[in-house]
Amino acid sequence: MRLRHIEVFNAVMLTGSVSAAARLLNVTQPAVSRILAHAELQLGFALFQRVKGRLVPTQEAQALYPHVQQLFAQLDEVQRLAASLKHQEREDELRIFTVFALSAEVLPRALGLFRARYPGVAVTIDALHSPQIVAALVRQEADLGFVFTAAAHPSLQQEHLADAHMLCVAPRGLLPAERVASGRLGLADLARLPLVRLAANDPIGTLVGHACREADVSLQALYTVQTYHAALALAQHGHAVALVDACTAASADRGKVDVLSVQPPIAVPVQALRPAQRPASLLAEAMARCMRTALAQTLAT
Repeated sequence: MRLRHIEVFNAVMLTGSVSAAARLLNVTQPAVSRILAHAELQLGFALFQRVKGRLVPTQEAQALYPHVQQLFAQLDEVQRLAASLKHQEREDELRIFTVFALSAEVLPRALGLFRARYPGVAVTIDALHSPQIVAALVRQEADLGFVFTAAAHPSLQQEHLADAHMLCVAPRGLLPAERVASGRLGLADLARLPLVRLAANDPIGTLVGHACREADVSLQALYTVQTYHAALALAQHGHAVALVDACTAASADRGKVDVLSVQPPIAVPVQALRPAQRPASLLAEAMARCMRTALAQTLAT
């Protein structure tokens, strides 16, 4: 199949009809029909059958389609990489990827410090999960990324910014007053409480799982979530006790929850990541310094 054949085939699969595919590709309906017929002629089998006036993909088409989707995903990556390479020529823009936990308190503080020095720089921010950030930085889609406990990658430079710690956020009134007054809660105590925690495949979830195994504690979560602020929200609405990092806990409403340290302590490293293939960016370095300062301010409160 030629690339044009694949493009038309994909459009028909997406839209379900020749007319809709023609509108999507901004060509005429006869042109789509002609290209589709030519593709089938070259392949030696039909891609669609008309059943009660509708196009229905054949088994062969259904077998081909996942590979076509993969091809278009790769083409999208090429386009994003080309755009990012063009972006490198700009000296007045900065693109940042960050995990959600750092986007509510820490990053806004860091941007305040950064903006005071570089008022004219346009900053684009995307909040993603750590694996997505690593993959996107490898593709050079941003200048800088902020993550928790990133694994080393040969295509990325990694800088340690700070160590946050895991905290327990409990709905007000759930814990005994003497326990709240002590300011700390053991992992064994959490095993007896309704709990919301991060998924085990999350970097912080992995840290918590390791700490539990070391302490011979089994935590039974009432809720499992994908973002730190989802856990915090459930705690603030009285559903369960949340295990979150200190950066997330900084935005907790102390009128609704009690915040306690977790014993034994579970450190959460905060890392800055940069594409190793790029020359050092003064803006990225400045933003990393601002982030380090903002982390120190946030974790001290």
